[in-house]
Amino acid sequence: MRGLYSISIRFYGFAIFLAGFFNEKAKKWRGGRVDIFKKLTDAIQGSTEPLAWFHCASLGEFEQGRPLIEEFRKKFPKYKILLTFFSPSGYEARKDYKEVDYVFYLPLDTSANAKKFIEIINPAIAVFVKYEFWFNYLSVLKNKNIPSFIVSAKFRDDQYFFKSTGAWFRKQLLNYNTLFVQDENSKTLLNKYGINNVEVCGDTRFDRVINISQQAFSDPLVEKFKDNQPLWICGSTWEEDENIIFPIFLNLIRTGQNIKLLLTPHEVSEERIKSIESKYSMTLRYSKATENNVYAANVLILDKIGVLSFLYRYGDIAYVGGGFGKGIHNLPEAAVYGIPVLFGPNYRKFTEAFELIEKGGGFSISSQDELNRITSKLLSDSDYRKECGKAGFNYINSGKGATEKIISALGKILIS
Repeated sequence: MRGLYSISIRFYGFAIFLAGFFNEKAKKWRGGRVDIFKKLTDAIQGSTEPLAWFHCASLGEFEQGRPLIEEFRKKFPKYKILLTFFSPSGYEARKDYKEVDYVFYLPLDTSANAKKFIEIINPAIAVFVKYEFWFNYLSVLKNKNIPSFIVSAKFRDDQYFFKSTGAWFRKQLLNYNTLFVQDENSKTLLNKYGINNVEVCGDTRFDRVINISQQAFSDPLVEKFKDNQPLWICGSTWEEDENIIFPIFLNLIRTGQNIKLLLTPHEVSEERIKSIESKYSMTLRYSKATENNVYAANVLILDKIGVLSFLYRYGDIAYVGGGFGKGIHNLPEAAVYGIPVLFGPNYRKFTEAFELIEKGGGFSISSQDELNRITSKLLSDSDYRKECGKAGFNYINSGKGATEKIISALGKILIS
């Protein structure tokens, strides 16, 4: 089975290589790995400090792992930290991240690459965030007795691990020293299949968003744009989300509702922004906003990466995108500010979505009519809106502490 796995990985790499000739993201994925082993060797050789390796798939997983990385830096200052990414969207955004010593792309998970990579970096510990299961790397780490962990993981019975053909994949999970999972359901499922190296620690994203919400922050442009009117913040949206958001928003404007819309597309490429502008003439880009023109705008398009999680504090209601595709994006970064959060119907993989709905702080919508009904209720009834927001705020704050639990567990095997 390992041979078949390695072959599939090579086919995947070849597909991205071909895609790189006409897709910019694939081109960056390929280009970032050119001479990767030489670059790693040049960067790391000569260092005598022990090294901790953290790996994230992309930017979202990085934000999930970030509180752990930063707390690790404080608690274990003797360690150098290597941060790797699989996706260009993570690497490009955080290649200059100051809380680590090295940032690189992760070479494709072939057996040869895994052996060479581990030989070069020689980590004292390896930490993977959420859904990054690279089995050749995991095998090499196990064979070299290097402790490895996965954090903020979540398991469901529809994953390939638990299919009739999943026995080999399940066995690989035993190579981790510990799987730090988000919830009891994940632990129970893993235990059912004889995987007992599991601890329930919660979601480190909660620690991250709580920390962000408590930081001093202001944005004069957004304050001027809002102008004491209700602000609807729609974050990480896809075209499917916008197709139902804009008709509702335009109708609210036509019927005399004082409201502003701050829209942040999931992709902030020039092509994506132009596509939105071509459909809706009432928009203004954040990058082109001034104190003189932002006041008159109805829709502000946030074409800047890394600030959405801070800007949610200006919102009165939030919509988080992705729920009409593969799955919703980051709900906690909005809910932590005590505002109701709306999202699409594909939320089954996300514990926080279920919990927010159950506690009254979140709403799943599957149609334009549903979105219209819920937003109208939230905007017209301020007491109800505040009550829903408070429920979400309380839920997020009740979940803090995952980072501390994981750091404490790691500390038992590390030098301080």
